[in-house]
Amino acid sequence: MLKLYAMFLTLIFLVELVAAIVGFVFRHEIKNNFENNYEKTIKQYNSTGDYRSAAVDKIQNTLHCCGVTDYRDWKNTNYYSEKGFPKSCCKLENCSPQRDPDKVNNELIGIFLAYCLSRAITNNQYEIV
Repeated sequence: MLKLYAMFLTLIFLVELVAAIVGFVFRHEIKNNFENNYEKTIKQYNSTGDYRSAAVDKIQNTLHCCGVTDYRDWKNTNYYSEKGFPKSCCKLENCSPQRDPDKVNNELIGIFLAYCLSRAITNNQYEIV
């Protein structure tokens, strides 16, 4: 029974190791795919509450960012030409940024990914205790 447990544990470790290696090898493709899909989602953004727009709002609210690389990504969208920046781009709560870039978050995708990683590490560290 103990050998079976050790075999399963080894198998799980090997699967995780392979996943990490594949993730490292294909990191550029993963990043480009993420950027392209996020750009498409921003171009199709509307405030009616579909799941893609809700995901964009959630990402921008949680990570305090606006757009893929910065707020200028919104200027090429239909939403911006009609209503300006979405409320999820606000630096402060209860603001309506419209077309004022001074009121929007202005972050880079590197900061976005670094924040995700540090938050995941921090949250998992305290859950173990």
